Amino acid sequence: MSGGTSCARVYPGANEKFGRPWWDYDNLAVQWGTQDNYEILRKVGRGKYSEVFEGVNIASASGVPEKCIIKVLKPVKKKKIKREIKILQNLAGGPNIVGLLDVVRDPQSKTPSIITEYINNTDFKILYPKFTDFDVRFYIFELLKALDFCHSRGIMHRDVKPHNVMIDHEKRKLRLIDWGLAEFYHPYTEYNVRVASRYFKGPELLVDFQEYDYSLDMWSLGCMFASMIFRKEPFFHGHDNYDQLVKICKVLGTDELYAYLEKYDIDLDPQYDDILGRYQRKPWSRFITSENQRYISNDAIDFLDKLLRYDHQERLTAKEAQDHPYFEPVKAAAARGDVVAS
Repeated sequence: MSGGTSCARVYPGANEKFGRPWWDYDNLAVQWGTQDNYEILRKVGRGKYSEVFEGVNIASASGVPEKCIIKVLKPVKKKKIKREIKILQNLAGGPNIVGLLDVVRDPQSKTPSIITEYINNTDFKILYPKFTDFDVRFYIFELLKALDFCHSRGIMHRDVKPHNVMIDHEKRKLRLIDWGLAEFYHPYTEYNVRVASRYFKGPELLVDFQEYDYSLDMWSLGCMFASMIFRKEPFFHGHDNYDQLVKICKVLGTDELYAYLEKYDIDLDPQYDDILGRYQRKPWSRFITSENQRYISNDAIDFLDKLLRYDHQERLTAKEAQDHPYFEPVKAAAARGDVVAS
């Protein structure tokens, strides 16, 4: 339960600035394309709300069938479908945002599908262990570009995790996908805390603080980053939502949690009384091993420390994060023209 109020430190008025047609997805009139233009090739994934296929556009302008991703949505409220479409339309052409190609629906069943660009992704469990220290810096920087862009457009992703970050390593191309849980940010609005995937849920969600904002995405990014540099996947491995907060407390400490709760006047669910002990904050150095030390530097630890904060207002914003010294080697390489990102 939340008593205190909170507002985003950045882009709080983005949606107000863009105006009602930008965020009022309820009134979106969807322009449906032709489903017969697309052919499904193979299943590549499934989620709670959809099944995902690799497909081809057999009616492409070039006359050559073009690969695409077809996300067939499971029966869900029309409002939620409109929200995802509106957000993809609004973010079209943004840096490292998956490109929306078309929206179609089955003439009989009325099942909608979202058609997006194809990315030749390698599963993160195979890819991440192959990364060099520079690769980690490079891809986290690419992801920050996508996050700062969506935040600047008044949109929180709310499901940042490795499964939703497609990487074509050969082309050094990254895309942030699956905007099904994304939402427009309006200051002082109470949002549903049942978003994000357990290992990437910010403390605000776990203590039922509903006035969260873009900074939720920065916690999730911090969890991803920690798992990459410490080679521990996932970094916070809770068995349920309650245990998830316990796992966080064992690293960040309970005194720090209680300071956060007090600041925002949050009452903790009584269920925590039995499972939440007293934990000292652990130094980040505790997680360094011979296996992961090649990813560790003072800059990496400092950057992580500024993301994984209980207090959402203390976390770096996506814009601030890009200015962190950790990314100097990436910027230097780009200035030399060494590394090409698309």
